Amino acid sequence: MNPNFDFPPPAPKQTSLTTRLRWLLALTACGLAGVALPASETRPKVKEVGAPVPASALYIGNSFFYCNNSLHGHVGRLITEGLPEVQHRASSVTISGAGLDWHDVDSYFRPNAIGRYSFGAGNEIRFNQRERLFDLAIMMDCSQCPLHPELGSVFTEFARKHSATVRKHGARPVFFMSWAYQDKPEMTAQLAEAYTRAGNDNDAFVIPAGLAFARSIRLRPDVNLYVADKRHPSLAGTYLAACTTYAALFRKSPVGLTYHAGLPAETARHLQTVAWETVQDYFRP
Repeated sequence: MNPNFDFPPPAPKQTSLTTRLRWLLALTACGLAGVALPASETRPKVKEVGAPVPASALYIGNSFFYCNNSLHGHVGRLITEGLPEVQHRASSVTISGAGLDWHDVDSYFRPNAIGRYSFGAGNEIRFNQRERLFDLAIMMDCSQCPLHPELGSVFTEFARKHSATVRKHGARPVFFMSWAYQDKPEMTAQLAEAYTRAGNDNDAFVIPAGLAFARSIRLRPDVNLYVADKRHPSLAGTYLAACTTYAALFRKSPVGLTYHAGLPAETARHLQTVAWETVQDYFRP
């Protein structure tokens, strides 16, 4: 974990009862407690990542991606088991504390650079001779940038700019909806709205990871998705994000896959189920 966060230091530690009450109040305020989850009022226009099936992806973000040996590695393990016919490869470009405006996305697609070669199971080098380096660019802003009074417009601006850049290089832009801080559950609906609007404005697909976090917390508050700073994901949080990414991109249930990232089987199955149900709900007409 890197100490150079893009947000103030954590508030004094709260009791678990206080945290649970805050989540309940946030749900009740939306009229959703016990019925549904906080969600975007805006519905996603883009409901499929599109054809062909993505065989490669570039993850562009910050420490939320690189925690726990990187999100893309866990997604790759799920793909290997659940979709063995897809020879998927991925790379991650992350900067600690980064917002979208920190990234020079055009440079990530320069020839003979990122993704030029990869390593197989036996550590053999494979040179990737492809028409384009990546099929998808999965992008996430800093954890609170889309909601910040001074940075919200920057999120909108660079979501547009980076989407255009990604398309210029023949790839498809995807936005990764991040999650609320553990002690600020009201962020869930706000982030869902911001990312869904950005997806609609840029004709881009959105992965509803933040909504999956909220669903899991409602159903199983005993499964801790966060580390001590109440912001970064625990291994369970990363695994849930990976299952949601897999379910959203390929519209395929992860329930029953045996890759559990070292988590107990019962916990992994809960997170798999939450991911699949969240994706179905988010993209339902």
